[in-house]
Amino acid sequence: MSNNPVPVFEMILESITDAPQTVGATLRHQELPAEWHEDHHEGQLSVDVAQIEKEVLVVSTMAGAETSKIEIYIHNELLTIRGLRASPLFNYSGIEFFHQECFWGKFSRTIVLPVEVKGDSSLAEYKNGVLTIRIPKRKVDTKIPVVVVED
Repeated sequence: MSNNPVPVFEMILESITDAPQTVGATLRHQELPAEWHEDHHEGQLSVDVAQIEKEVLVVSTMAGAETSKIEIYIHNELLTIRGLRASPLFNYSGIEFFHQECFWGKFSRTIVLPVEVKGDSSLAEYKNGVLTIRIPKRKVDTKIPVVVVED
């Protein structure tokens, strides 16, 4: 491949002479693994993040999620929620959708929590298709007393 720009598309720009002008771009080719498209499609989970005095609250609607497939990880200030939703319609053979908006399959979401937390003391509840996670805040504004020593 040469280093010369290859015309990828043409734009007709209005100028004094009304002559079309060619805009060039350099094409770059990168080899992708044969399986690059497989098993990489995940839906992104919507979440609400709020706080009260001593806790960070994370809420997400996950209707249809298999409870045995829900995973929640907290590492430092990173929260990751993963799971799986299986559509009941996929049990039918020869199904043809007229309209499809719901995401079915693997989903995940990683967010940075706005404050330092105690991840090992967190609680999660899944009820009526809504996941609620309560994460205690780590107290970082501890005032240290100063002891004055006189010589």
